[in-house]
Amino acid sequence: MTADKDGFSRRDVIRGAAASGAALVLAPATADAQGSGAPAAADAHGSGTPASVTGRVFDDGEGGGRRGIPGVLVSNGREVAVTDADGRYTLPVADETVVFVVKPAGYMTPVEPGTLLPRFFYIHQPRGTPAALDLAYPGIAPTGPLPASVDFPLRRQDEPASFDVVVFTDPQPETDVEIDFVRDDVLPALRGTQARFGLSLGDEMFDDLSLYDRYNRIVGTVGLPWYNIGGNHDLNYEAPDRRYARETFKRVYGPAYYAFAYADAVFVMLDDVDYLGADKASPRGAGRYQGRLDPAQLDFVRNLLAHVPDDKLVVVTLHIPLRTYLDDKPDENLVNRADLLKLLSGRPHTFSMSGHTHTTEHHYLGAEDGFDGEAPHHHHVLTAVSGSWWSGPFDHRGVAVADSRDGTPNGFHILSVDGNRYSTRFVPAKEPDERQIRVSVLSQFHDEMRRDYRPGALLQPRLPAREVHAATVVANVFDGGPKTAVTLRIGDGDPLPMARRVAPDPFVAEVYARNEATKKPWVQPVPCSHLWTARLPALRPGTYPVLVEAVNEYGRTVSARLALEIEG
Repeated sequence: MTADKDGFSRRDVIRGAAASGAALVLAPATADAQGSGAPAAADAHGSGTPASVTGRVFDDGEGGGRRGIPGVLVSNGREVAVTDADGRYTLPVADETVVFVVKPAGYMTPVEPGTLLPRFFYIHQPRGTPAALDLAYPGIAPTGPLPASVDFPLRRQDEPASFDVVVFTDPQPETDVEIDFVRDDVLPALRGTQARFGLSLGDEMFDDLSLYDRYNRIVGTVGLPWYNIGGNHDLNYEAPDRRYARETFKRVYGPAYYAFAYADAVFVMLDDVDYLGADKASPRGAGRYQGRLDPAQLDFVRNLLAHVPDDKLVVVTLHIPLRTYLDDKPDENLVNRADLLKLLSGRPHTFSMSGHTHTTEHHYLGAEDGFDGEAPHHHHVLTAVSGSWWSGPFDHRGVAVADSRDGTPNGFHILSVDGNRYSTRFVPAKEPDERQIRVSVLSQFHDEMRRDYRPGALLQPRLPAREVHAATVVANVFDGGPKTAVTLRIGDGDPLPMARRVAPDPFVAEVYARNEATKKPWVQPVPCSHLWTARLPALRPGTYPVLVEAVNEYGRTVSARLALEIEG
């Protein structure tokens, strides 16, 4: 889908305006409702004298006549107002506040030409980013006094109940060459996509925020409006804490957290990277952080959901996962996930996604985690676009192979929504025919001689008969999880159940060992949550067809085949 060629008037964009996105279905408008639980404005939105902002949300499309649109949500990042019959809203505001419209279902906001970044916000920062911070990358220029009216134009658009969304996380280019990798390795898979918009879940960059413009213009060639949240590598490290850590991100993308809707789904885009200040011991002066939602965001979610009917699908996106299999460190997990899950409790249709760990994981969170519902809350940690941070040998195109540290190929996901139901699908960047399973045969009788002098020999499906009794079939089901069932069939034999095992993938361990010179120094194999294993049965010498089939939580079946050679 491409943006409306007619665009919006520049005046409207400057006056406050909205960006291109998707739409939220709201309950019928009542009054100019305000959210609850707001502390003092200066604490919520920055320093300065508390004041108020007012404006209109109006239909700027053909035949719209600039009529006000009632029942639309507008927020200052904490409180949520509902537009009245004339499309007007009023909200408290202080310095350093971003006011944004929550795009309603069936409408579109303006997009920035070239990048197709949605423009749905107005930044009120009269003095701009404090010069004393001496940020390495530009922040916000002074915006001056608050306008008399901050208006948001919208245009009607058709939004089918069934639609696809492209979901990136951790593209994380460190250099212009790695932006080339994004362009040449990942974007070709999106040519001709029928998706309605794209999402990126953080680490758009790898610390060098000067690369935003080129990256955004390249992603803009996909032709989709693209919504972004920040990661820990999208921070202004010179900032002393969270307050000014998103100044460059805010200048480029807008608010660090927000929401929008499309058809029957509401997308809640959150910033759970709580910056704790610079750490001179870290590479490039990167700072310390933890996974935490601040009080303003939790209030925003509470106030937003008060206007979202229970029959709508609520999709929450974050950078740092609610939970990861890697460890329980606060920089790898959302430490106050129970606070968020409590806000989602009781809703029958919720789903959340994150990135950050460069692994692929599925988690199902229940009462012990703070979620109260008939079924557990599904949290999906998505594959990184950059895989192993663009490590590894180059392929024939000159692109780094970049297998992730849990053995998943680099790539992205497609989120498919149908009403209030959803499913996800992994799209590997390099695998033939979008292969979803890698099958290896691991013998216990291996040594470094094979690894060093016969690359790949450790995991080849070719074994002497004497090693069969000690051999294991290892299947990495790239997007598998606890609800995935996997079977192994050898020749005409019956299917054998394979057992899920959390362990490093021996394939990627061997790849890393053989390519140490091209691997970034911190990249090491980590436990993979989507490995299945089965010991080989007794087999006579011969060549056997092997079939591995996996059925995932959505009922979708994927398979892989290989020829197994047993030598006499």
